[in-house]
Amino acid sequence: MYRQVKTALWIGLLMLFFVLSGCSTPQVTPEKVAPTDELVPQFTALNEAILAARQNQLDMLSPHWFAQAGLALERARKGISLGEGSQKVLGNIAYAKTYLGKAEDYSRVTKAVIGQAVDARNAAIKVNATEFAKEFQKLEEAFLEVTRGIENGEIAAAKKAESDLVDGYSDLELRAIKLHALNAVITQLKKSEAERASSLAPSMYALAQKKLAEADQFITAHRYETTQIQLKANAALFQARRLDQILAQIARLKTLSDEESVLWFETVLHDTTTQLHATDMRDMEWKVQLENIHATIAALQKDNLFLQKKLKDDRTSLEADIADRQQEILGLKDKIALLEGESKEAQKARELLEAKERETQATLEAEHRFQMLFVEVQKLFSKDQAEVYRQGHDLVIRLKAIRFPVGRAFITPDNYDLLSTVRSAIHTFGEPDVVIEGHTDSSGSAAANEKLSQERANAVRKYFVANEAIKPEKVMAIGYGSERPLVKNDTPAGRAINRRIDVIIHTAE
Repeated sequence: MYRQVKTALWIGLLMLFFVLSGCSTPQVTPEKVAPTDELVPQFTALNEAILAARQNQLDMLSPHWFAQAGLALERARKGISLGEGSQKVLGNIAYAKTYLGKAEDYSRVTKAVIGQAVDARNAAIKVNATEFAKEFQKLEEAFLEVTRGIENGEIAAAKKAESDLVDGYSDLELRAIKLHALNAVITQLKKSEAERASSLAPSMYALAQKKLAEADQFITAHRYETTQIQLKANAALFQARRLDQILAQIARLKTLSDEESVLWFETVLHDTTTQLHATDMRDMEWKVQLENIHATIAALQKDNLFLQKKLKDDRTSLEADIADRQQEILGLKDKIALLEGESKEAQKARELLEAKERETQATLEAEHRFQMLFVEVQKLFSKDQAEVYRQGHDLVIRLKAIRFPVGRAFITPDNYDLLSTVRSAIHTFGEPDVVIEGHTDSSGSAAANEKLSQERANAVRKYFVANEAIKPEKVMAIGYGSERPLVKNDTPAGRAINRRIDVIIHTAE
């Protein structure tokens, strides 16, 4: 069955080719035009048609007939500028239209004969393989040679040449994908190699090279799995940058004496101990000092969990007490109603009114409770740190003071204090659902801005989850790029305002 379908397709293709080849000489009969037709509108429409044809790659799929259409268009243009008779100009326009029609016909033949090569070329262009200018130009010349051959009836030769074209474009596509994914890694490693990384930090240099090789091999086998490619490339770039930092520290240590080196590292440990309010153990070996730091962190995390649980238990107990008091009130009201000898109908009407009253009271209490918590959260932040406002049942904390390195998405230590305050604000509402929104200004492409904003929102989410401030299932991160600006992006101040992280706490029960 497959062989019959394939045979039928080839028969149809050959019939179309024979029809076209019957008028393959430049002597064509153009459509007639009325002498009263206006020249400029027709010329403009034809020019736009040829531009559209170029966009559809007719200049590559049917180069001869596309070129003939262009020449006829140029003759028409000169005729208009020289004031030639309208019939001559319109005749050239008609020829151009006819040539363009033949180019469209032959483009369909080309796609049918060497469709895989056409697809491979488009895929290479899509990933900017044109950056390999010499190799790409050589392939383009070979492609044009094949398509010119198709216009001359050399179908078998075109089919024979197709596999080489496919291999060539596919190879450039793969190289382009690797270049865009791994160029930053390769550049960083070259810098490290120039700084004698292989001899100064051999194990870290080998690790960075290994990650680069793993990413390269993965791309070779899975060139279209963009998400995994990015993860592999990021892992390799992390190790390359880590190697760079290690080399920088090695260079720094070379400028220090042995005592200065030891004191420098001791200071790092002591500063950490001081920030944690832990015991000063500088009279102990470094291993013990590190154990002291780790134990202190573990204790603080445990205390944090305990306080969270206690707060939750206290609120549960308070809500239970309120419920008990409400039941007591209802019971007393029922007794009063019975003592007053009310009828069942009157009692029912009263119960409906009281239920509505309770509902209203509960709404007011919830609103009052939310307002108190809202004010409590507002007091946690200075005006320079964050803006806190309501959005329906949600509370929004717009972080003004959070800072990221330019074009990067990791949390630096100078943000820890602010994020710790955010954590306290979240815990004010118990264990609410939280959304971290990332926003950028309009500098750069929309795709790059969306990616950067998502990565920054992910970094904040990861920080909270890693510190056990929020359960993973209770927080999500969304990057909106530059699509939700607060002000115009036409000034540095405006762009600074639009670069932000918003923490949205869902308080509705």
